[in-house]
Amino acid sequence: MQLSRYIDHTLLKAEATSDQINTLCKEALQFEFFSVCVNSRFVARCANLLRSSNVKVCAVVGFPLGAMGTTAKAYETSEAIREGADEIDMVLPVGALKDKDYEYVLNDIRAVVLAANGKSVKVILETSMLNEFEKVKACELALEAQAKFVKTSTGFGGGGATVPDIQLMKKTVGNQAEVKASGGIKTRQQAEDLIAAGATRLGTSSGVLLVQNQAAMGDY
Repeated sequence: MQLSRYIDHTLLKAEATSDQINTLCKEALQFEFFSVCVNSRFVARCANLLRSSNVKVCAVVGFPLGAMGTTAKAYETSEAIREGADEIDMVLPVGALKDKDYEYVLNDIRAVVLAANGKSVKVILETSMLNEFEKVKACELALEAQAKFVKTSTGFGGGGATVPDIQLMKKTVGNQAEVKASGGIKTRQQAEDLIAAGATRLGTSSGVLLVQNQAAMGDY
């Protein structure tokens, strides 16, 4: 298994600098990660640095709270795609899900999927904030909205990817969508366990250490 091809090499901290983003892209090229995952400010920079490679550019939308309006999410998505994003990781409106306002959640995801214009959309559930019923319902709504992935966590909301959550999400989406594990992935063994549970993508800022089989410290 080539672990690097599962990894979205991630830098989403508020204090991230242009130099750090340059390094992120260099590492992605060196280690052949699937993508870099960045805030939309840096999409054009990453697209330019990676334009002649197989490394994709993933942009987060509605990050990290998911609580902004649907129109804002859709606009952020369309701008990220225009600037060169290949994939979109959106945060669903967690409060609306807990309110059982499923029509709102569905329309929120659907608006981003439409704005992505055929590019892959991953729906971040923020699993640490949800009970089992809510996790399943979120996956079902993501499928109905035709998202390509469901994803565990932002890495900023507490908790992170767990094997039971990946198993539950995979059981729910089956072959209709893929599952991305993110948040707190710090060792190669943990990464391999999440893949064995059904994850086809890993979001982590520790990708270099994981492929070198070293334990990582810190968040996300």
